[in-house]
Amino acid sequence: MRLTVLGSAGSFPGPESPCSAYLVEADGFRLLVDFGSGSLSSLQRYAGLHAPDAILLTHLHCDHMFDAVLYVVVRRYAPDGPYPTLPVYAPAGAPDRLSAAYGDDGSVEDVYQFYALQPGTFPIGPFTVTVDRVNHPVETYGVRLEHEGRSLCYSSDTAPCEALLRLAQDADVFLCEASYLDGMDNPPDLHLTGREAGEAATKAAVGRLLLTHLVPAWGSEAHTLESAAGAYAGSIDVVRPGASYDI
Repeated sequence: MRLTVLGSAGSFPGPESPCSAYLVEADGFRLLVDFGSGSLSSLQRYAGLHAPDAILLTHLHCDHMFDAVLYVVVRRYAPDGPYPTLPVYAPAGAPDRLSAAYGDDGSVEDVYQFYALQPGTFPIGPFTVTVDRVNHPVETYGVRLEHEGRSLCYSSDTAPCEALLRLAQDADVFLCEASYLDGMDNPPDLHLTGREAGEAATKAAVGRLLLTHLVPAWGSEAHTLESAAGAYAGSIDVVRPGASYDI
């Protein structure tokens, strides 16, 4: 598998990054995991406008799904379009949510074929995908992707929870959010700190920790990295748009 980061900013786009979007490739198949605000630009820059073969939206907060709304125009109105419907795996409310955001009193189901997520394991292209509900105020799924004996876990947005540890157990790469700084007045059941991301990585015995979903406007990358390293002894990176990782 290869992971390419398209966007990694938390909650709203930062000065150097769109919001969450990650392209995972194997056997020529490209799965876009989340499609947050601003990431359509990065999709064109680092992969190609029509790169995704399927989309998985972990939850329906705008910083994880809003550019899927804009992508309707790409597939519906392209000069050589319209394109065939694109599979979208998402919480059950996704068709109504995307249609309402798009407006024009119309459905987006001519562009997307929706599959409602629920905890369990299923195939998408060459990937074996496992999702489970994690600890966030709206219906949100952490994700584990497996292919030919290799594994990638993506936390999505979550506070500490057992479901996250199950998904991440022994993963080769753990792409984990670290939105808040330790010592801040962090709302409960919302996000992780760098330290909590490191603790989860240690408990799950992952091979490598990739930190994402930092909020540049009120965070500190250096502090987040230091806090994570204090709780996890393995390799750690803070991801950035354009970075690729072979798994």
